Amino acid sequence: MQHGFVKVCAATVQVKVADVQFNIRRIIEAIGESYKKGSSVTVFHELCISGYTCGDLFNQRMLQESVEKAVIEVAEATAGMHALIFVGAPLVCGGKLYNCAVAISDGEVLGVIPKTFLPNYGEFYEQRNFSCAPKENGVISVLGRNIPFGTNLIFKCIDNADLMVSAEICEDLWAPKSPSVSHALAGATVIVNLSCSNEIDGKAEYRKELVKMQSAKLICGYVYSDAGDGESTTDAVFAGHNIISENGTVLAQSKLFENDLLYSEIDVQCVADERKRTASSFFAESEGGYKIIPFKSNPTNGELTRTFPMTPFVPSGSNIRERMDVIISMQAKGLEKRLKHTGAKTAVIGVSGGLDSALALLVTCRAFQFLNMDLKHVIAVTMPCFGSTEKTKSNSVKLMEALGVTSRIISIEESVKRHFADIGHNENDYDITFENAQARIRTLVLMDLANEYDGLVIGTGDLSELALGWATYNGDHMSMYSVNCSVPKTLVKRLVKHEAERLGGKAQRVLESILSTEISPELLPTSEGKQMQKTEDIIGPYVLHDFFLFYALRFGFRPSKIAFIAEYTFKSEYDAATINKWLKLFYKRFFSQQYKRSCIPDGIKVGSVSLSPRGDWRMPSDAIAALWTEDIN
Repeated sequence: MQHGFVKVCAATVQVKVADVQFNIRRIIEAIGESYKKGSSVTVFHELCISGYTCGDLFNQRMLQESVEKAVIEVAEATAGMHALIFVGAPLVCGGKLYNCAVAISDGEVLGVIPKTFLPNYGEFYEQRNFSCAPKENGVISVLGRNIPFGTNLIFKCIDNADLMVSAEICEDLWAPKSPSVSHALAGATVIVNLSCSNEIDGKAEYRKELVKMQSAKLICGYVYSDAGDGESTTDAVFAGHNIISENGTVLAQSKLFENDLLYSEIDVQCVADERKRTASSFFAESEGGYKIIPFKSNPTNGELTRTFPMTPFVPSGSNIRERMDVIISMQAKGLEKRLKHTGAKTAVIGVSGGLDSALALLVTCRAFQFLNMDLKHVIAVTMPCFGSTEKTKSNSVKLMEALGVTSRIISIEESVKRHFADIGHNENDYDITFENAQARIRTLVLMDLANEYDGLVIGTGDLSELALGWATYNGDHMSMYSVNCSVPKTLVKRLVKHEAERLGGKAQRVLESILSTEISPELLPTSEGKQMQKTEDIIGPYVLHDFFLFYALRFGFRPSKIAFIAEYTFKSEYDAATINKWLKLFYKRFFSQQYKRSCIPDGIKVGSVSLSPRGDWRMPSDAIAALWTEDIN
């Protein structure tokens, strides 16, 4: 698989307690199945060769010897398979019995990792049978073969330098200082966990959050395999709760009590780049005492199965309403502080009847509510001109009335015509001058009204427009404070929908009408009352541009990788040619329009991406886009 994606598998197989031959037949079958599916890393559950619930049978030499032979038998069954496989086994080293993860690849046992933290509370009594992992690496003999033994082992893929795998076992994850912390600091990008975590009420959600947060904290992929059917139910039941997570996101998890093989793809390239970008001072391969062991990855690697949200900037989940409300409050709090600091008595805002100005007006009203200021001091101005439609003019006025702000209607047609006359421009020539003059006249009106009423001009432009440079320099590009500057268009739409539902009544009706209005700058004359300009026909769908923006800036993906995941994500909406067309335009505009972003007004960051030249994004205005555009097919 390309672009750093590595298929992994968390495998739960049926076991019979102490029936070693039965267990390894199931394990070998599952290894073959996972390899055919393209898995490069397959992880089985804790002590799967013997069963976890053997109790004092672990101390029987007959079981120990049977397990030792079975480990080699499983290893030999993988001959010719270029993949890394972990199985759980009780093994003897130096006269002590250890609970181990055994790493196998291409017919060989590559290493054995003993469990560090042995639970000895409640239903667990592992210290009765097992010893804790020694502090230093050593060697274990398995049927006369000397194999690296210890917790400080990293398995590094020969074919993919970003794929570095280490293991911990069940309770190790629950410990305050998990071995995986040291593994990650030493360079491991994927942590595997062989577990036998019994099921009790509420534990599954806790377990999922633990795996999720460990992957976030360590900026890694985390593959958790849990025991299920076949373990003894004398005192506990096991549900086979497998989890695959990457950097704080659960990519896949199994249903409880359904023994199966769980697959997903971990983006180890993204993990490695994210560490370099955000935490380079923590992650380094200089962590001492680690032995690096090479292995080869599955050359097929299978098909991509994980999902990518079409609108990555838009929150999802059960608490979406709460998160939407927090975002709007963040925007409003930023404006509240600026109004306080400047002593402004009013806020002046241009309202076009479109999404961006609707959100900016809603945010401004909330800021005034935070300040306990009369909403009549919010001066909302609609400025119709050549391209304004009756629908947008009507919606502007209705929204002002519904929110209870001061409304002004100032036609700028005559002002623009006089300006054309002053500069000698033919008013029938619908060129860029014709369009931008309107935007600049509107900004002039707003700025002067702000002076007249001792206020601040509130900017309405959004993050998507900034990324594409879809703004008139010193026109709608300029304000005294910009509340939407880090809110992309897809999120603007969702926030307006949220406020519509929250407010209800007349405000909801007009906001729903605005939501149904096609996006347009309305700078060209209408034809029979209809818009002549449709923004997304000119620059492309915002849902694609926001997708491109997120992965280009949040993760620094190369264009060909963005195209790869966009084609996979939008396969039912857009073909590859369409995606590549708009992706090329995105990069060309992103590079050529940086000069507009270099001097944007203040405004807060609300999400993971911002283009503020004072904050997240510092880029020369004359950088060349060729390297990026040439990477697109």
